[in-house]
Amino acid sequence: MVVARKIKGQDPLMTEARYLVLDDRAAVRFSGEDARPFLQGLISNDVEKIAENRSIYAAFLTAQGKFLYDFFLSAFDNALYMDCEASRADEFIKRLTLYRLRSKVEIERLDDMSVVVAFGDDVLSALNLTGEAGAARPIAGGVIYTDPRIASIGARAIMPRSELSKFESTGISAGTFEEYEAHRLTLGLPDGSRDMVVEKAILLESGFDELHGVDWDKGCYLGQELTARTKYRGLVKKRLMPITIEGVTPAPGTQILLDGKDAGEVRSASEGRGIALIRLDAFETVNASGISLEAGSAKIKPHKPEWATF
Repeated sequence: MVVARKIKGQDPLMTEARYLVLDDRAAVRFSGEDARPFLQGLISNDVEKIAENRSIYAAFLTAQGKFLYDFFLSAFDNALYMDCEASRADEFIKRLTLYRLRSKVEIERLDDMSVVVAFGDDVLSALNLTGEAGAARPIAGGVIYTDPRIASIGARAIMPRSELSKFESTGISAGTFEEYEAHRLTLGLPDGSRDMVVEKAILLESGFDELHGVDWDKGCYLGQELTARTKYRGLVKKRLMPITIEGVTPAPGTQILLDGKDAGEVRSASEGRGIALIRLDAFETVNASGISLEAGSAKIKPHKPEWATF
């Protein structure tokens, strides 16, 4: 059954349960006795949280605290498994290798494993997952877990492509990228370097605090100082947020204007929805007045995600 659900500030979204192999994502395995301490000193979240029943979301930053990569980490078969952007996986592995030194850790891209998402109404219960973000369990030679950012986006899995029948057996049918993209954009969740500019974006502008991608109590990691300073000094002036678009969909990078003045920039967008980096003062003006922003020939309306706290 297809159910229309109202997302605050946007049109109803059709949410029949679907699954989809994300060919733009890659699986990477970290094995060896130093795998956890190796990653712990590099990434924004706490590696010690990861277990066979829990996965996490995290980022790898420049030393200056700017975004380089985001990813998901899970544990099974005595190793850690990363779900990251496929087009940038090899360069990420190469960069990580520079930090390996004498650590006993092996890093390997797994071309025989697929990254899968499942989304839509009741999909978590159909997959025997709880609504707790990051809750995980084994599945057919891999792992499946409630998305550690927010449960409403659905589930993610790393598993052999040959085992996709496990989804069909639960009554979840194959979906399309366009369906998943509409779901993601409506919820306002960033998609890696499509929405976060490499070596420019900062985590708190991108929602990492609310999306459980930063641990404020763990030890040092690359870029920690700027990330912490941004939080405790209240330096965030812009935020990624979902937008609705009236008119021709603007290309990524299109400037957004308010009364002819810079108000932000469009990132990923499709079929009347998108994500944009919006100045918070411009958002407050639009929210109070009801007027629209402009991007090219299109009218833009930003929306605060239900999970956000700005």
